[in-house]
Amino acid sequence: MNDVVDLREDRPTIDVGIVGAGMAGLYLIHRLRADGWSVKAIEAADDVGGTWFWNRYPGARCDIRSLDYSFSFDAELDEEWTWSEKYATQPEILRYLQHVTERFDLRRSIEFETRLEDAAWDEANERWTVTTSSGSFTCRYLVMATGCLSVPKAPDVPGIDEFDGPVYLTGRWPHEGVDFTGRRVAVIGTGSSGIQSIPLIAEQVEHLTVFQRTPNFSIPAHNGEVPEHLAASIAADRAEYRRRAREESAMGVPVDKTELFATQMTAEERNARYEAAWQEGTLAAILNVSADQATDRQANEYLAEFIRAKIRDIVDDPDTAELLSPRNHPFGTKRPCLDSGYYATYNRPNVDLVDLRSEPIETVTAGGLRTATRTFEFDDIVLATGFDAMTGAITAVDLTGRDGRRLVDEWEGGPVNYLGLGVEGFPNFFTITGPGSPSVFTNMVVSIEQHVDWIADTIADQREHGFTTIEPTETAQAGWVQHVNDLGAISLLMEADSWYVGANVPGKPRVIMPYGGGLDRYRRICDEVREHDLLGWQRGGPNGGACTDGVIRRLQPDVEIMLELMAEMNLPPLETLTPDEARDFMDAQAAMSPPGPEVGEVIDGTLPGSVGDLDYRLYRPATEGPHPLAVYYHGGGWVLGSATSDDAFCRELCNEIDAVVVSVDYRHGPEARFPAAFDDARAALWWASEHADDLGGNGTLLVAGWSAGGNQAAVVARAAADARVNEGDGPDLAGMMLVTPVTDAAARSASFTENGDGYVLTADLMEWFYDHSVDEADRSDPRISPMRGEIAGLPPTVILTAEFDPLRDEGQAFAAALEAAGVPVTHVFARGLLHTSAHAVGVLPSSAPVRSELFAATRALAHARSTTPA
Repeated sequence: MNDVVDLREDRPTIDVGIVGAGMAGLYLIHRLRADGWSVKAIEAADDVGGTWFWNRYPGARCDIRSLDYSFSFDAELDEEWTWSEKYATQPEILRYLQHVTERFDLRRSIEFETRLEDAAWDEANERWTVTTSSGSFTCRYLVMATGCLSVPKAPDVPGIDEFDGPVYLTGRWPHEGVDFTGRRVAVIGTGSSGIQSIPLIAEQVEHLTVFQRTPNFSIPAHNGEVPEHLAASIAADRAEYRRRAREESAMGVPVDKTELFATQMTAEERNARYEAAWQEGTLAAILNVSADQATDRQANEYLAEFIRAKIRDIVDDPDTAELLSPRNHPFGTKRPCLDSGYYATYNRPNVDLVDLRSEPIETVTAGGLRTATRTFEFDDIVLATGFDAMTGAITAVDLTGRDGRRLVDEWEGGPVNYLGLGVEGFPNFFTITGPGSPSVFTNMVVSIEQHVDWIADTIADQREHGFTTIEPTETAQAGWVQHVNDLGAISLLMEADSWYVGANVPGKPRVIMPYGGGLDRYRRICDEVREHDLLGWQRGGPNGGACTDGVIRRLQPDVEIMLELMAEMNLPPLETLTPDEARDFMDAQAAMSPPGPEVGEVIDGTLPGSVGDLDYRLYRPATEGPHPLAVYYHGGGWVLGSATSDDAFCRELCNEIDAVVVSVDYRHGPEARFPAAFDDARAALWWASEHADDLGGNGTLLVAGWSAGGNQAAVVARAAADARVNEGDGPDLAGMMLVTPVTDAAARSASFTENGDGYVLTADLMEWFYDHSVDEADRSDPRISPMRGEIAGLPPTVILTAEFDPLRDEGQAFAAALEAAGVPVTHVFARGLLHTSAHAVGVLPSSAPVRSELFAATRALAHARSTTPA
């Protein structure tokens, strides 16, 4: 074990090199020294504080309550510091960090006024060679504690260098402050720093002109003294409060997650919740009003319009209020702001607002600036233009890993890493709250502590087990990047040009950078990685290496959340119920499901089945007919379901393929066992074929179905093909669409075991379906196992299989058999989804792109004949 390094000594090689002395760097120094490592931190500033050292613009303060925005690693420290305000100002936060520095004697491990210039991995010696503005050193591990918002974005205001007066950048504000008394000032930018500084600048100036390109959502902070009830409740059990922040909070601030959906509330209920959050004045409250506001456009719009109405109430001039009302991005897709009188500032006679979208800046001049329509004169210009967020401080230096790989090149298309902690090809290299971690979506202090503890624990394990190098595997890194992207895809985040996706920096790749699954979920993932022998990390040492490779999260994130909620509900497994009980349960579930989209017309009716009438529901598009006609068979394992049980899916199918859809019922087991369902399905297809004109068909006929209904579609397609060959007549099918179908009732593929438990459709439930509907001796019959019948001659097919479906392998085998027999096949693979996922219209956002692909291919079949010349 090495001694703690003292920077006054000549120690050319140290254990851990740290870049940055903000919150992350300070805690990392403390934690690693306590573990016996020698450490050296370099810091470009002349004191500690990081972002709180540099950002000294008027009004700069945290947007997380001070009681939460503080370290929790030391109970005595936590209790001894008293905050003066609900939201602390920059000077107070900096004093706090200076207090932490002195209290734990951290300053002696920091070299100030020293910038990192480059760092290169020395493979032979398993060290990083670090070159700084004041010299060089080597270290076993290199940690970037450089912060997410530490590099101001380069000003992109044309002609800014031509201005004769002072130009101030909010991210690099003069430490002595600025007196704007009696001056004409321009502020360019209305992000967080603009919203915080504009009210205070307006109080000083003779005249203030604000140039706004994009209005942002902001709510009142209601700042003041720390609320006594809050301070008392935390003090009553501070350890439990901090535990909840670490382990049970998505944002790092203890709050009970809402399970209420805005789309299911009345307007009065929604507005009451919105008003309560507005009055509370915390991000934790406004971001937790409804469970669907981050993923559902309509739910988000309800909240957005509430805030726009507040702006209209506050701002006197209707035109100015409209300009301040965000309409080009959903609420929360840019970090919401907390303000102190921001909107009311525009009621002052000395404040004007200029909309840069309608009146762009042409150039800055020596005495002011010129827009497309007028010229302004100013004494000072303030640039509140934001940061090169998340990656800027990391890619600003030359970091070279194994085999000469440069990080800036590796991240040319966007940051790639594992857990936001390490990068493949860069051994012994860690980032704190880097891209791919929750970081800016959270209370940064809690995220910082979690990352520091994980890194410290990991390198302690390295030492204990004799490993000298560690880095992610390519597989784990690719899987993590995909998981982060999947989280972004199911949210509304990509709809905004925000710094979350790098859109504020010209030329920067537009990718989602923060992890959107919440700090609590992320912490559990990081803990699981360690519990599974550092899954996804490869380690080396003089006595050999170790690697447990793999992907930590393969399920789509909304599917994972759904399964967790179902587990919490402790629902009885369907296979433990009687068929009637299971039917009642499924009917109750269906009643709570989203209704699906509107279609042109819905008609319920009956058709003659093989032994009696069958119900059907017809869906007609709103477009002018006639249309292709699709006969659809519902799912339910030949035991459950009805002509209306797949209603939402059929509605979307109707709209997306622009076809009449006739969803038909069939008899179910155990009351009517095999081949009753087949006989009814055949009768329904023949009836639809004969009555196609009456149903609005144009002569193109398809079959479609989900699960057991997919099975029905496949076997009646075989019957239709045989009838045309053997009898010279029968339905002429243009194609079939099979969604996670049963294709071999007699087989039990590998996926039947691999995915047989925990994914809604279980192996036990599948056996329950079989037992209630078909005798074991009949399960090889091609009328229920199309894989065992003739394949050639079937119509062109679109088939969807899901990664975590017990039926995945048999569906894929059927697709392969069709292709081998010369049948045109489009195989849609639902990565990360379950047997039931693609069918979950309005429930699982991750299933929507899969359905789009499915329906696009089906639409091509449905309309191929109508576009082919006679």
